[in-house]
Amino acid sequence: MKLQLSVQMHQPIAINGFLLYFSLLFSAYAHTEQLNFSKKEQQDQVNFQVEWLDHNNTSQTLNFQFEKKQVFDKYRSFNTYKPERAQEFVNNSLRKYLRKQPISDVYIRFNRQGSNITAEIKGQSASVIKAAEQKIASLQESFFAEYLQKTYYQEFYTPDNILAIKPDHSRIAQESVVDFKPLKPTIMAKSSIKNIRRVTNFVIGFVQSIPYATLESRITSSGAGFNPPLKLLYENQGDCDSKVTLVAAMLRMLMPRVKMVLIFIDNHALIGIDDTPQGNDKTLTEQGTTYILAEPTGPAMLPLGEIAPESERAVAHGRYTLETLPTDTSEEIENDEAAS
Repeated sequence: MKLQLSVQMHQPIAINGFLLYFSLLFSAYAHTEQLNFSKKEQQDQVNFQVEWLDHNNTSQTLNFQFEKKQVFDKYRSFNTYKPERAQEFVNNSLRKYLRKQPISDVYIRFNRQGSNITAEIKGQSASVIKAAEQKIASLQESFFAEYLQKTYYQEFYTPDNILAIKPDHSRIAQESVVDFKPLKPTIMAKSSIKNIRRVTNFVIGFVQSIPYATLESRITSSGAGFNPPLKLLYENQGDCDSKVTLVAAMLRMLMPRVKMVLIFIDNHALIGIDDTPQGNDKTLTEQGTTYILAEPTGPAMLPLGEIAPESERAVAHGRYTLETLPTDTSEEIENDEAAS
């Protein structure tokens, strides 16, 4: 007896950062203001000078420099997510694997139908074909995960339980920490590193003052508008997911052992910091940890603990998804903190 079965890989829809398109036009709040932005390129280095008004309407400055290769080379493999490229990678990887390690007792032929590839499986029994089908499905999932890892994307579920794809914000933030280490002494001199609230307000004020880049529907953008942290600084503009990733990278560099979470709601993103709440701080408790919420996007001038009404309603109704930013308790980090 010969049976045949077509197997087609399932692709989640691509949504960049939970539709992170949100202008934060809150008339009830003052807006941060970037007073000066200067960028000078000298040989292989880019020097920045930034001045802005913080939440207390006080002028703040931050001067820093990066090598050009840090800005442009680190995330060269990050591009707009395209399902057809993912499908092609999975198909090619699957063919190579089966050529080297064919599945016993079955004949497999791949057929192209438009943009889709199907696997036609023939065998002497339904059980053999079923086992081959399961093996192929498992391989497809593995190769798809490999592709996402390679391109800095990840699968996730929206608050409506829709499977989608977005940039891996937490990973990009974590890998960008090393780029910001040279800024640590400068920021420490301006805000006590032992005061979580003070250093957080300095960083989010700096990021809120960066001009906001408005994008079209994030359902169709598929990562097109996302800028990794250094590229955001180079272009001096960023959208919601780009800004929250920049804030996460800078705060993780400054506070490697403080618990933090990225909080994604419809059309927006927040960051949560593990610290003792004060007054009317807006918070979110998850697995026994209370996180004080902050709005990194701007231009609304909102310090740690104050969030927009839209954000507050979304959190109150449970319309959010958390992404944990891993802590770093390595000996190198501890020694670095002790030395500082």
